Amino acid sequence: MAKSNYVPLFKTKQVRGRIFFRCIAASIFLGICFIVMYRVMFFPVGGKAERWTWIGLFLSELWFCIYWFFTTVSRWNSVYRLPYIDRLSQRFGKELPGIDIFVCTADPLMEPPSMVVNTVLSVMAYDYPPEKLSIYLSDDGGSDLTFYAMLEAANFSKTWLPFCKKLEVEPTSPEAYFRTASEPVNAEWLSVKKLYDEMKMRIEATTKLDRIPDYIRKQHKGFCEWDFVTSKRDHQTILQILIDGRDTNAVDIKGDPLPTLVYLAREKRPQYHHHFKAGAMNALIRVSSRISNGPIILNVDCDMYSNNSKSIKYSLCIFMDEEKGDEIAYIQFPQKFNNLTKNDIYGSSFRVIQQLELAGLDANGGPMYIGTGCFHRREALCGKQYEKNYKVDWKKLNDTKANESASVLEETCKVLASCTFEHNTPWGKEMGLKYGILVEDIITGLSIKCRGWKSMYLNPEREGFLGVAPTTLLQLLVQHTRWAEGHLQIFLSRYCSLVYGYKRIPLKLRLAYCPFNLWAANCLATLYYVVVPCLCLLKGFSLFPKISSPWVVPFVYVAFVHRAYSLGEFLWCGGTFRGWCNDQRVWLFKRTTSYFFAFFQTILKLLGYSQLTFALTAKVSDENVSERYEQELIEFGATSPMFDILATLAMLNLFGSFGAIKKVILDADEDFKVLDQFGLQILLCLVLVTINLPVYQALFFRKDNGKMPSSVTYKSIIFALLACTVAMY
Repeated sequence: MAKSNYVPLFKTKQVRGRIFFRCIAASIFLGICFIVMYRVMFFPVGGKAERWTWIGLFLSELWFCIYWFFTTVSRWNSVYRLPYIDRLSQRFGKELPGIDIFVCTADPLMEPPSMVVNTVLSVMAYDYPPEKLSIYLSDDGGSDLTFYAMLEAANFSKTWLPFCKKLEVEPTSPEAYFRTASEPVNAEWLSVKKLYDEMKMRIEATTKLDRIPDYIRKQHKGFCEWDFVTSKRDHQTILQILIDGRDTNAVDIKGDPLPTLVYLAREKRPQYHHHFKAGAMNALIRVSSRISNGPIILNVDCDMYSNNSKSIKYSLCIFMDEEKGDEIAYIQFPQKFNNLTKNDIYGSSFRVIQQLELAGLDANGGPMYIGTGCFHRREALCGKQYEKNYKVDWKKLNDTKANESASVLEETCKVLASCTFEHNTPWGKEMGLKYGILVEDIITGLSIKCRGWKSMYLNPEREGFLGVAPTTLLQLLVQHTRWAEGHLQIFLSRYCSLVYGYKRIPLKLRLAYCPFNLWAANCLATLYYVVVPCLCLLKGFSLFPKISSPWVVPFVYVAFVHRAYSLGEFLWCGGTFRGWCNDQRVWLFKRTTSYFFAFFQTILKLLGYSQLTFALTAKVSDENVSERYEQELIEFGATSPMFDILATLAMLNLFGSFGAIKKVILDADEDFKVLDQFGLQILLCLVLVTINLPVYQALFFRKDNGKMPSSVTYKSIIFALLACTVAMY
């Protein structure tokens, strides 16, 4: 297309409120400068303990300032991308590229096959030519239960896909659609729902039985593969093409073609490291390149079903834009969830991060790759260096499918998913997803950008993908421990954005990675601020200016304006006031537990005392836990060192508040000198007590199974009393 006739396939829109944000940020920076002046000018000249306590608090405040600076940089110029899919259809018609979709699962107990089936069916039903779609399931659990579920999905897709097309179904996950539909549309609707319910019942019955009945095993040759499986960590490559989209007989009940559907359980042997999800993704990249070789790859987790059937076309509006599309390596959709409570009890929505911070990274060179809901350019994912004036011939890329029969492809592709294939190759280093760090997706995206590519962020009004958020506090904390540990590993490795991206990516983008990479590092300053002011209050050592002093103004201003602006942002992003309170509470819980464990686990790994592990988060909960989750009661019903820390910190601040209130009452006859001298410290303790109200409820008042275990209650009281005693005497 001639440049003079160029019409963009998407537009870029600045986020509203940028000027207001910058003014607030400037005023907060001014307040921070006055706080630093106060800490330097009023350095205590008393005892050694007082001086070191003051220095510790000053260093904590400096850390918060540095972290705030990184966050502000990442959000300084946020943008949104708005695709025009009508222009895409008019311009390219039937010359749309093939799309390979990767779905990853690893454990049939924590990630039930019925859930995996719904994700697979949802991406099979995209509003896209089915002959150009190829869906690959990576089953790292090597489970015949998951394989059976995929057979059921292949059969049900013959009915489900034409049904979705006819009624323009959204979302295209059967479970989600029938759960949210208000009433039957017609007789066909009832018939399809019955077929789905019957399929779901068969899958769940087989899963509960934990074995495949003999009469089912005889129905498909693929089950013979499990005769040679020793365990899920010791088995050969299992590869089955369940639907061959090139076969003219692979049609639905209306006679229309079906997408290709492939099941893969890559080879695993105890003596070979399998590199977790990164290894599974790299095996899929190689196998798919032999079978369908779609130039665009979408990867989703097994619990992230498609909620918007036009997501492919949205992403292609960017990839296929003649002026800006050729430099884009991947397009990241936000990770959103369908099971959040009204007030998001565990703060899982990431509202501000997804609507402002990731959009800020987009303006600075592109968002990070977060491991799911991401469309990749195959060439970029496989290690290609971006070259200036690089242009894509989409028609040429579409003529690369294999000509062999399905049975031949199954055999020839098995070696591509073997344990030894990657030996002495660039896979895991320069090609595919990188190995060696828990959050392999982050360093993979960063390395792609350092090869000259860019990325973009798409957050359409109708969510592209919806997943399952943790329904217990412990699940959430374990998940964030893994994320924070992986990010800190990146910061302390050669992949640190400040070093690895030097002269390769813009400075603002290098800085914008730091707030995420330094999650775990927040634990020390936060723990200091939670513990030390409270103990100093009991000791009678003031750490903040008097209420009557003008120096109190910058402290109050920075704290109040920063939190008030945070509340405003949260409400603007669609949250509630109670949701914001929950978000602040979980923010504190994560910083004092998840980030604390992640920090020290990372240090131990660097010193060689710990090995790399990968903890899956369960995607299902029992009925009582789910009921409490819906009632927005925090689930503490487990014994964990994380809960020991939370309860001890809560009790410590409760005792500190009691001591402060006692001092204020006794001081009432002396014009409240104690309140004047310790006002900010007392306020900090009371705020922390307010945040911890659900912890006190779980420790002393709740009677359900979600209460804090008695052992945790006893330990927290003892530890808190010991700390108070040491501080006072």
